[in-house]
Amino acid sequence: MKKTLAILAVVAAAGIVAAPAHASQRYVSAAAGISWFQDSDTKLIYQPISYTADKIAFDAGFTATAAIGCDYGSTRLEAEMGYQRNTIKDWDTGKASVYSLMANGYYDIPLGKGVEIYGMAGVGVAQVNICGDDEEVWHHYVPNNSEVKSFNNNGTWVTDYIPTHHDTHETTLAYQFGAGIAVPISKGVMLDAKYRYFATTDFTMAGSGGFMDWHGDFVPYYYETNTNISSHSVLLGLRVNI
Repeated sequence: MKKTLAILAVVAAAGIVAAPAHASQRYVSAAAGISWFQDSDTKLIYQPISYTADKIAFDAGFTATAAIGCDYGSTRLEAEMGYQRNTIKDWDTGKASVYSLMANGYYDIPLGKGVEIYGMAGVGVAQVNICGDDEEVWHHYVPNNSEVKSFNNNGTWVTDYIPTHHDTHETTLAYQFGAGIAVPISKGVMLDAKYRYFATTDFTMAGSGGFMDWHGDFVPYYYETNTNISSHSVLLGLRVNI
């Protein structure tokens, strides 16, 4: 998927660079900042055992973007590549990363002395990677059998915590919108600060694990959930005319 995103980025960048010189001012930009992933709801679509869907909570993480665009005066169009990385708070070990390729549109409002405020929106594609290990609650029944020594032997329901593993790499649609302010710091160079909301459409996240049943046999299991990724970010960067 990274190769596909790279090819699409080259195509989009080539299209912008090929724009007529008299129609716009071309520029490149780069920014980095802090990203806060929102809690992701999970909805079961396949469960062979008594698995309870839950939210995925994240710590604050890192985000970065690079773009090439055309400035038409009050409007701008650009192709942007983005990256976000956050750790998963509730898992024993876990991380989520998002690679994105977006087509963005901007509307600039001049405030005087070269200072601009702007609003922006974009659509594109994203590759979401979620990897890690966790424990899930599993409810199972243990019969009253004197030969069963390793479990509660009273013929009751027992709650166990069983290990699970996640290794998801999914491509999905994405969208974003935001606002910011740009201040000139030298000829053709703007210092750019912005807020961005980013979200993907639903994708499938797979999980796997296993447990020992009351016979002492290992039982593997697999499950799938629907979820999505959304985040709030604050970025600081530069925009340079070329």
